[in-house]
Amino acid sequence: MSDHEFGNVSTDLKLSLVEAYLSAFTIALRSQFSDLWYIDAFAGTGERVIKHKAIEAGLFPGTEELIERRRGSAKIALDIKPAFDRVVFMEKKKTYCRALEALKTQHPGRQIDIVRGDANDAIEAEIKSVKWAGKRGVMFLDPYGMAVNWSTLEKIRATEAIDVWYLVSLAGLFRQATRDRTKIEEKKRAAITRMLGTDGWERAWYDAPPKIDLFGVVDENVQRIADVEAIETFVEQRLSSLFPKVLKPKRLKNAAGVPMFSLFLAISNPGGKAIGLAARIGNSILKS
Repeated sequence: MSDHEFGNVSTDLKLSLVEAYLSAFTIALRSQFSDLWYIDAFAGTGERVIKHKAIEAGLFPGTEELIERRRGSAKIALDIKPAFDRVVFMEKKKTYCRALEALKTQHPGRQIDIVRGDANDAIEAEIKSVKWAGKRGVMFLDPYGMAVNWSTLEKIRATEAIDVWYLVSLAGLFRQATRDRTKIEEKKRAAITRMLGTDGWERAWYDAPPKIDLFGVVDENVQRIADVEAIETFVEQRLSSLFPKVLKPKRLKNAAGVPMFSLFLAISNPGGKAIGLAARIGNSILKS
């Protein structure tokens, strides 16, 4: 099995929030729908590995390197009771897919599908192949960097059947949107626009317009005025322009207290009862 080493205390918090929602989701909707689905678009191996380094203590006994294995989102989803009727794991890496296949064998009788490929392509194919009437699902988007396209979110929204937990990398956006606008690489500029579905972020995050001195020389060294808070707010506004309901996100920090991610819950079903139920469950979890 290929080890998937990642995470910190914020990872545990993120996964605990998603787990709480999945559990409440199946309990609340089991009597109403015969088809409850879970889709993990960046499934990994099903578990995460934490390596604790060996400690040498000189004259005193030290400790050897310790490898700790904890459940990832895929294993958590399979442990949910009542169980999901269908579980879809999407993963690009071949070795991770093999690990997911091994995980699948531990759950005979369950409808578990493993899709290898780019998450955006896999999500589009899945959505196109399914008639969503009578079905409800939860999707977990925990991407590598800015891997989720805005067009993919549009397709998810169009189902009117999927609640989306979306982990957005605040640190990634902050790094890519360099302080000096003239130093943003075109590739990175395009990536941010592809993720957010608009180039309006550049106008919102940078001081404008360019200044002209007394000699008519244009100073294009426009500086970013947006901090992490402003970037998070912009993402929230963008998601709210697409989905009928987006809850206030949970901001996740690293061990040093630096904001790294925001975990959003976006609801695609426009029905008042669906929004009310999902919002009550989601807000109680996010505020806990």
